[in-house]
Amino acid sequence: MHRRTLLVAAALSPAAAMAASGVRALAAGHTFGFSADGSQFLLDGKVLQIRSGEMHPARIPVQYWRHRIRMAKAMGLNTIALYVMWNYLEERPGVFDLTTDRRDFAAFVRLCAQEGMYVLLRPGPYVCGEWDLGGLPSYLLRKPSVRLRVNARQDPDYMAAVTRYVNTIAPVVRPLMAANGGPILMVQIENEYGSYGSDATYLEQLRQLWLTAGVEGPFYTQDGLGQVVANHTNVTGGAIGLSGGTSSDIRACRSAYPRVPAMSGELYPGWLTHWGESAFAGQDTDLSGALRELMDAGQSFNVYVVHGGTNFGYWAGANANDDGSGYTADITTYDYGAPITEQGRPAPRYTAYRSLIGGYPGVSLPPVPDPVPTLTRTGGDAPVPSAYASLWDNLPAPLPAEQTVTPQPMENYGQNAGFMLYRKPLSGYAGATLEVTSVHDYATVFLDGVYQGGISRPAVPSAYATPLKVTTGSRLTLGPAGSAPTLDILVEGMGRTNFGHGLVDRKGITQQVSLSGAGPLNGTVSDWRTHALPVDEAYVAALRPGISDPGRAGIFFRATVDLDATGDTYLDMSGWTKGVVWVNGRNLGRYWAIGPQQRLYCPAPWLTVGQNEILVLDLHQLRPQPIPFRAALTDPPASSPTGAAAKSSTCRAGPPRPVRS
Repeated sequence: MHRRTLLVAAALSPAAAMAASGVRALAAGHTFGFSADGSQFLLDGKVLQIRSGEMHPARIPVQYWRHRIRMAKAMGLNTIALYVMWNYLEERPGVFDLTTDRRDFAAFVRLCAQEGMYVLLRPGPYVCGEWDLGGLPSYLLRKPSVRLRVNARQDPDYMAAVTRYVNTIAPVVRPLMAANGGPILMVQIENEYGSYGSDATYLEQLRQLWLTAGVEGPFYTQDGLGQVVANHTNVTGGAIGLSGGTSSDIRACRSAYPRVPAMSGELYPGWLTHWGESAFAGQDTDLSGALRELMDAGQSFNVYVVHGGTNFGYWAGANANDDGSGYTADITTYDYGAPITEQGRPAPRYTAYRSLIGGYPGVSLPPVPDPVPTLTRTGGDAPVPSAYASLWDNLPAPLPAEQTVTPQPMENYGQNAGFMLYRKPLSGYAGATLEVTSVHDYATVFLDGVYQGGISRPAVPSAYATPLKVTTGSRLTLGPAGSAPTLDILVEGMGRTNFGHGLVDRKGITQQVSLSGAGPLNGTVSDWRTHALPVDEAYVAALRPGISDPGRAGIFFRATVDLDATGDTYLDMSGWTKGVVWVNGRNLGRYWAIGPQQRLYCPAPWLTVGQNEILVLDLHQLRPQPIPFRAALTDPPASSPTGAAAKSSTCRAGPPRPVRS
């Protein structure tokens, strides 16, 4: 049990406090800084307890941003923390989008201000966040010798890209800082760097980038207590956020850094979940004790996450060991066991946390916003798609032959996500064993269009692997075919590793393909025809209907659904195998029969009164199944009057993450 403690306010006048913290107020702005002894955060010279909840605009439909902010405020919070995902803003080098849909993080920050909420801005460049490559752009991986999260001397190309990013968003951030009348209290420098390195030069170069670009802070860093103490990964004049930080952790941090303010920068109400795990993680976590100690002590905190949202599209990340082994991809939902569910409703512990925080002096509790209505269609009302188009009939032109002598990952061709097809005629074939090193991350293999089996980098249960002939090794025995069949290896890139030293996680075939037991064909296979298949919104919008070979997996199924009213819903994909779903052209994300997630969130604003299109690409299925519309991510247990899903996982189990583990 944590010990209860009280924090005594520093006896500083407002003027003295501002002078001690080095904060200079502008005429229309506020002063935010730290007391001279580091014990307090100060806003306009008065003690401010930061009661923050994290949510990410990239994971929330724009139409729901205000609703989610209000949900956090109604829980007694006064601040929103948010990651800015660099790779979501700059998918191609030098081409930034800061205004389209969920990328307009500045609009989200302004909404926070309108709702009377402060902001902690976490722009990276690296954020982790269970997001593809931890928010770093995948175009960086095109350089064979790339080094990530290093200073300019160690990799000038990396730091040049970071500089371009900071210089692009800093003019947007600057007017939103508290000193300029905006809601942003602090800007985080990097993220959990103490779990990666100890290069003070790198952190200082990042800080200087912001200063040069006109953002003067205050700044803070984020680390586990053990990491920041061991690796000294705080920055000059900055506060320290602690991952998993308890009240006692804050005291210990202040003992190690006596004049540096500290807060619980990530207080976990749940945990992340990977494909193939037995249940959604973190459902049994109860923050009540930790929150009570923080509130008793007047210490600042950030609930990570108060609302998780959804990894729409191909943006979910992954975890792996530093050598790339033990790869596990994150599921599409980022529900996280948070007090506000993926669809914005109060989770079972929301009310308890709200009552706890609201019981302290000075905390006001606005009404809880009404939930968004839900839409269900089950049984005979559930839509059943029809086979519509084939991936194989919609192949783009192959890449130039001189670029495909050996199989290359998608990043080498400027592709960020989706699929790669590696094609090779095998003249003189009489049987063989195929070896692919290494598949990143899931391959289906065909000879003259006949399915041979699959290769999965993530572990899969035997109940799934055996009937589909999917191996988690690198070798696959090929069956009989003609004397010159075409070998097709279709590779799906799943989430890039977002934590640890294995961040250089390229997608597709990352090394080589060879044959054994193939007579004259033995050895390394070269001279491929390679097709880049991003299978993005533009690709699916241009699909040519028709299926020349209905017995070949890789089929797009399509359903049209007429609605007389819209509502939030979950598409139940439990009758399907592995693939991706679009609704009215928007990518809802991946599904996979190995679970635990079986339903994909579809927000009401992405539906329309009248006709709606559901499009499904399944990598194995030849026949469609119904897609019921459900009201929630999971059904409540029959014995639970509150509908709380009781799971055995906790936030302390799971991936090899030294900070969030």
